[in-house]
Amino acid sequence: MDTSNPAVFVNSELLRLHVGRRVRAVIQVMRSDGGGSVIGKSTDDQQLVIKGYPSAPLSTFVEVIGIAEGNQSIRAEIFTNFGDVFDMACYNAVCQLANRDYKHLFL
Repeated sequence: MDTSNPAVFVNSELLRLHVGRRVRAVIQVMRSDGGGSVIGKSTDDQQLVIKGYPSAPLSTFVEVIGIAEGNQSIRAEIFTNFGDVFDMACYNAVCQLANRDYKHLFL
């Protein structure tokens, strides 16, 4: 496993702390404009704009890995479908742990 460029687990609240860095977030896809951006709801119930072109049709829940461009946007490098059922509250808790008390356990 390559650990040279890890992606920080983020929700919308934590995204602003990592602008310019590689991040990973799970979103619930709300719509795709077909012009290179996807609008989604973050695990903390905020809107995120994902810039980039997915290589396949997206499921309801998608993990995005990319560069945080601002408080509410990510320039996507990788889209991974997570299916149509996903526990957003659990992932949100992981984001909190990965950025606070248990940061040392995550790359």
